[in-house]
Amino acid sequence: MKFQKNELAVVTIEDMGSDGFGIGKVDGFALFVKDAVVGDRVEARIVKSKKNYAYARLEKVIEPSPFRVEPKCHCHRQCGGCQLQVLSYEKQLDYKQDKIRNSLIRIGGFAPEEVDRWMELIVGMEEPFRYRNKAQYPVGRDREGNVVAGFYAGRTHSIIPNTDCLLGPVENETVMEAVLDYMRENRVSAYDEASGTGLVRHVLIRKGFVSGEIMVCLVINKKVTDVSCGVPKEMVSRGKDIGTGRTAGGMRSGTEGCRGLEGESAEGHRGLKGRAVEGCRYERRAECPMPGEERSFQGEFLPRQDRLLRKLTGIAGMTSISVSIQTERTNVIMGREIHTIWGKDCISDTIRVRDMESPGWPYTGRELTFHISPLSFYQVNPVQTEKLYSLALEYAGLTGQETVWDLYCGIGTISLFLADKAKQVYGVEIVPQAIEDARENAVRNGIGNASFFVGKAEEVLQKFCHGGDWEDAAHPDVVVVDPPRKGCDNTCLRAILAAEPERIVYVSCDPATLARDLRVLCDGGYGIERVRGMDQFGMTVHCETIVLLSHKSPDSHINVKL
Repeated sequence: MKFQKNELAVVTIEDMGSDGFGIGKVDGFALFVKDAVVGDRVEARIVKSKKNYAYARLEKVIEPSPFRVEPKCHCHRQCGGCQLQVLSYEKQLDYKQDKIRNSLIRIGGFAPEEVDRWMELIVGMEEPFRYRNKAQYPVGRDREGNVVAGFYAGRTHSIIPNTDCLLGPVENETVMEAVLDYMRENRVSAYDEASGTGLVRHVLIRKGFVSGEIMVCLVINKKVTDVSCGVPKEMVSRGKDIGTGRTAGGMRSGTEGCRGLEGESAEGHRGLKGRAVEGCRYERRAECPMPGEERSFQGEFLPRQDRLLRKLTGIAGMTSISVSIQTERTNVIMGREIHTIWGKDCISDTIRVRDMESPGWPYTGRELTFHISPLSFYQVNPVQTEKLYSLALEYAGLTGQETVWDLYCGIGTISLFLADKAKQVYGVEIVPQAIEDARENAVRNGIGNASFFVGKAEEVLQKFCHGGDWEDAAHPDVVVVDPPRKGCDNTCLRAILAAEPERIVYVSCDPATLARDLRVLCDGGYGIERVRGMDQFGMTVHCETIVLLSHKSPDSHINVKL
């Protein structure tokens, strides 16, 4: 039997795929139905038909599953970001536990009885809504030409208007409505992908859940050379070294005072509500051609920029407002050039260490503070991140005598978590700015036994194995990897095997690539000891997994050549 496009079919959903689609069969023909959950009996319309299966769109729920719940978001089906919102949260955890297990069996090739022996119960969330500390809203126009912001519909670049995503904090709606009001009132254009014209492309919002600090960064389609602010072009900010707050000309952005040609402070000059104006070369307010609130600065990053600042600075917790210059026609959201136009360059947040072996995972009293810039990589769910990193610390089994290598270390979050219990930690990351942030975070938290280096993980390990630049580095007793969704590079896996650490702690955001990489490590002489899922992304199909591997006896270790 084969269905045709647009044909209707009635099917009972018996399973759910890795992408959250409900799966059912009609006379042996498999249907993948978006927005259907296990236990549903539904009417679905075929949208794409293949030889042995078809994709379908949910038209009507004939008999709802006992696990189906009423969604909180009115546009969850259009947006597609919350693939599991109609599934009860308890069943979501079961789904993710099964997703990890099935990946290890089907992709990793591990025996079901082995997987069941390793796997521990997934760690769920106390509150699966309002947990994201970061949001990126695309800005555009609807069919009537009105400025809108929201999220892209699944697999499209069509914006679904929504300023209050229920996965983010409530402040996001206030921020977005302020930005949209400013754009409408001042006729500020939204970016159009088709023509490459228009000013505002995206709005990035970040919040420190412990600090309460809020950051807003508008991504704009405007070259920095367009900005003069009434001063000579050689005085214009040419783009800060991200994270340092310093401009190429030695000037300081933000509210700490204007800098003159020689970098001296022009403290007598005040702009909007007494705040310093970046790049002003005038010593006195009377000498500045654009000193007051009543007129905007020529060539600002944004038209009538002061009006936007008035709206945003009235929001409780507002700490940093910046613009990101992105003029390329690309899907990459953020540009490399960031300019702070009000407040600080960064916000701060705190991650606290938990005791993952005690009921309720209580806090231990130890905590780390991190500074977060618009471009910093930082886990989006701070509460679950505390549990994830605390679990990594537990899995590492540190006694104070071990040397730990943290590959793909980012801004050093896991490295610094482990440093208190380790003899020495080496963090490796290919992004130079992330390493700079990691070093600053180590100093900020008073940690002296963590060193950070720029480079590809596999290249650094190869240099260590062959002497070279890393001949003075201590041999890794424990290797921690937290790679991107694509998993570890095969060369990196082979380099880890060649280094022969006693233990490997693998933190993964994709069970499929995790299972693939674990097979390589196990074939190379390691055995899996523990596996545990962590629900970092409630209402979505995504989950984190943490795995502990231990080195087997030398006789079982294969010879690895790099």
